[in-house]
Amino acid sequence: MPILLFLLDTSASMNQRTYLGTTYLDIAKGAVETFMKLRSRDPASRGDRYMLVTLEEPPYGIKAGWKENHATFMNELKNLQAVGLTSLGQALRTSFDLLNLNRLVTGIDNYGQGRNPFFLEPAIIIAITDGSKLTATSGVQDELHLPLNSPLPGSELTKEPFRWDQRLFALVLRLPGATSVEQEQLNTVQVDESPITPMCDVTGANVEPVSGVIGAKNSKWGCHQF
Repeated sequence: MPILLFLLDTSASMNQRTYLGTTYLDIAKGAVETFMKLRSRDPASRGDRYMLVTLEEPPYGIKAGWKENHATFMNELKNLQAVGLTSLGQALRTSFDLLNLNRLVTGIDNYGQGRNPFFLEPAIIIAITDGSKLTATSGVQDELHLPLNSPLPGSELTKEPFRWDQRLFALVLRLPGATSVEQEQLNTVQVDESPITPMCDVTGANVEPVSGVIGAKNSKWGCHQF
């Protein structure tokens, strides 16, 4: 039963509009809906579980955990609004801790008792962001940092995000912000170097081509840009 956790950037910069008239957040919501629709056609998706996390302060950023059903997930996704700061580091920490808490509750992680390899629930985190500067109440940050402290119970038992059964993929939106561009320009999107790229690297995400919304795509260490 794989877990697919969607981490959506809900900072104010996601209110930017593309030349199609839709906002970056609209594109992100549409990407999640399309992914789930295509995934549902696969018989292997019967055991999938979905979670939804945003960049709001924890625990308010957790919109749908393991207890919420599909209807709740879709309703929360529909009602997301782009406000606040780009606190991506805190949101990633919340996502990792939420997955660890789920493993603690279900008994997958038996701390001090060894690991049962046959009891497996792989997790995939799909972060969708516009790749803008990271901002916090203290100012603009040049690098992505995961906070050491977390309000979620059990977070002190697992501090590192590196797990063999967990991967982070990032979709970095690089859509034209105002006017239409030539098709040749759409086919020359540069490889993304956003702050989340190193985190995709250290979690061991695979390099895979992804079909996007507009134009050509490049990928690097699991970070895909559209």
